[in-house]
Order: sequence, then C-alpha cells, then structure tokens
Amino acid sequence: MKKNYRRCISCRRVAPKEEFLRVVRTHPSRTVKLNQGMGRSAYICPCENCLKTAQHKNRLGRALKAQIPEEIYEQLWEKVAQVSTPQPSTSAR
Repeated sequence: MKKNYRRCISCRRVAPKEEFLRVVRTHPSRTVKLNQGMGRSAYICPCENCLKTAQHKNRLGRALKAQIPEEIYEQLWEKVAQVSTPQPSTSAR
C-alpha cells in the first residue's frame, strides 16, 4: 500500500487517508473518539452503505478491539449526511 493510503473497514477500498473518516481508540484510556488523539485507528468511507454495513456487522468494534458507543455512530451519521448533501456553489458569474 502506498504511503498515507488507508483501507476502508467496510468496503476495503484503498485511498488517501484524507478521503476517509477516522475513528480512534485512544491510548492509554481506551476511549473511542472521532478523529482525535493517538492510538489504534480505523478508517471508513463517508458513505451510507459503508457506515450501515460497519454498524450492522460491528466492524468498527472488531477493528478497534473496543466497544463503540452509540454517540460515535451518531457523529459518523452526521458527517455522512454533511458529505452527501450538495454544497451551495459560490462561483461568481
């Protein structure tokens, strides 16, 4: 795998890490956070299908070897909703 590329835990797509949402089990407190801290990380595509599959099959929990709080899934769904809604165009004509 190329440098700074990661793999989605749901669909297994490989892409630059900036294209994914990052979930972290921090060290040493073992708390799970969204895109904060150092520790064991898992990456997931910002699309509904990947998140739905990951939540249904507990792929985040298995990848991080920790229980995933419901608040993390709520935050992930909010991020997916932000990405999927079209952004207003600011181009001047």
